[in-house]
Amino acid sequence: MRYRLDNKIILVVGDIMLDRYWTGDTSRTSPEAPVPIVNIQQTGHRVGGCGNVALNIKALTGNATLLSILGQDEAGQIVKNCLDQADIQYDLAETPAYPTTTKLRVLSHQQQMIRLDFEQTCDDLDKQDLVTQFHQYITSADLVIFSDYAKGTLTKIDQMIDIAKAHHVPTLVDPKGRDFNRYRGATLIKPNMAEFEAIVGPCRNDEALEQKARQLIEDLEIDALLITRGSQGMSLIPRDKLMRHVPATSKELSDVTGAGDTVIATLGLAMAAGYSMLASMYLANLAAGIAVTKLGTSTVTLAELQQAYASLRNLPKGVTTREKLTRAVREAQQFGKDVVFTNGCFDILHAGHVAYLQKARQQGDFLVVAVNDDESIRRLKGDNRPVSPLASRMDVLAALECVDWVVPFHEDTPENLLREIQPNILAKGADYTIDQIVGAPIVLEYGGRVERIAHDRTDISTSQLLSKFQS
Repeated sequence: MRYRLDNKIILVVGDIMLDRYWTGDTSRTSPEAPVPIVNIQQTGHRVGGCGNVALNIKALTGNATLLSILGQDEAGQIVKNCLDQADIQYDLAETPAYPTTTKLRVLSHQQQMIRLDFEQTCDDLDKQDLVTQFHQYITSADLVIFSDYAKGTLTKIDQMIDIAKAHHVPTLVDPKGRDFNRYRGATLIKPNMAEFEAIVGPCRNDEALEQKARQLIEDLEIDALLITRGSQGMSLIPRDKLMRHVPATSKELSDVTGAGDTVIATLGLAMAAGYSMLASMYLANLAAGIAVTKLGTSTVTLAELQQAYASLRNLPKGVTTREKLTRAVREAQQFGKDVVFTNGCFDILHAGHVAYLQKARQQGDFLVVAVNDDESIRRLKGDNRPVSPLASRMDVLAALECVDWVVPFHEDTPENLLREIQPNILAKGADYTIDQIVGAPIVLEYGGRVERIAHDRTDISTSQLLSKFQS
């Protein structure tokens, strides 16, 4: 992974809870009622809610500071013990008037049989001390995650968002309920599909989803929405940029409990570390695919994320078609990888080209080289070009270690290809200004970036070589 995650501090604020698990065998039905009998053989507990968000951040080597409200009871003490064992920094307001929210799940053969909730919302408690704490910790935070489970901790979230904005600290919200106005001004809100449609109404297709999402972005004055869509993956709708969708990575589904916590934790930590919002979504989607294969509230470790990264080594490389390239790029991005794109004629491959391509590859994880076909070169440079036919040019480029994919295009510019594959980064030589780089507006519009590449072999060019051959 390109950016370090272990030197960032995420301030996590929200509803904390204790998840209890009772597990046993089921082999008969109760004679008292038509319900299964579970012979409990094992009990356990984990921290849920915003505590699980903090634990996920820690598992990814990040640093989390946790603010919440906790009951003065046995469940609350268990929560603190778990946080201490995980080395999570916390400042929890304890109150005898508010029991710690507890969810008891009874499981058998890796299936939930029933869930019993013990809870009482704390809406009527004074939250001014929590706001004061937030003021104290915001100065050292790189990003804030609000984890709202509608238990009452975040009744003053509007004030905290304003405080974070005043300190120029991004805020992400995992929302709950039908009133999103309380999240006004946040950087990003992450509803699931049911939560989103509860606010905006049913979405019959992606076009309707995008239209309603953009209206909500305007109404709430936020920068983006990330809508998690279960088995359909997730969709990122940034203000003034194209909507991007990524399919779910996991085909094996064990339990979705806590998967949303994993998503918001990974997204926030990645953004704080310097990843773009788009790249952070890809990482969060990858983490979610790991989380749903685990039973119960769980975390995803950095090692697991890196192991999933490693599976990309099997992606086919070399000369390819536009259709196959689009699939490969999507898969790479789905695993959080940055794809770099550059283009040119590459009529006579020389040391200047190689130096440039090596530098371009260093900007990301994969490099796509798009090559003008013979007809387009003749239109651009005259009937005496190209010197080398397309197949030869592509084979030579594909042999370079720094090049992952080579694809031809027949148009005069690669703009249509850029729209199709949507790479993360468009690279071009430093002798071009941004406004001279063909395709730059397209890439910037959907949230990618443009890099001008400088190298130390500017003493050689194709025109110079051809001039020597012809003299």
